[in-house]
Amino acid sequence: LTAVSQFANAQAYAGKGDKKFQVGMNMQKNATGIASTLDFGAGQNMSFGFYATYLLNTNMPEGVNVRFEDKFDAKFRFNAHIGDVLKLNSKMDIYPGLNLGTRNFGGHLGFRYFFTDGFGVYTEATAPFAKFDSNVVGREHFNNQFVFQIGASFNL
Repeated sequence: LTAVSQFANAQAYAGKGDKKFQVGMNMQKNATGIASTLDFGAGQNMSFGFYATYLLNTNMPEGVNVRFEDKFDAKFRFNAHIGDVLKLNSKMDIYPGLNLGTRNFGGHLGFRYFFTDGFGVYTEATAPFAKFDSNVVGREHFNNQFVFQIGASFNL
């Protein structure tokens, strides 16, 4: 009965005061890694937070050294939660947003589904709108291109 009660109360975004932590797999051209986000509800349909990723596997030609700073990325993010606007079930949320990071200014589009009050899954796609370096080559493309994520989402 407790599990049924938790499942019925699962909520993907609760508004002001909501806190979410996500961890998942980061997939991009020639690299995969781990990504995490931390978001704080600032209003009924807005949140802000942080994003960090570290690439664990990179595919570069032999002899090309991929440095730590090529593998790591951090961003500040803003989300607009529109699940309730679209009249989705409260266990679901769609959140477009903007991010500003170490390599670019970009946007993302994500989706969350919560199975219980504390646990759910997410998927997110991120793309740069404006890169800080206009001449990006080789390993500089890491975390500076289209990125897809999938993973677990937790209420804090």
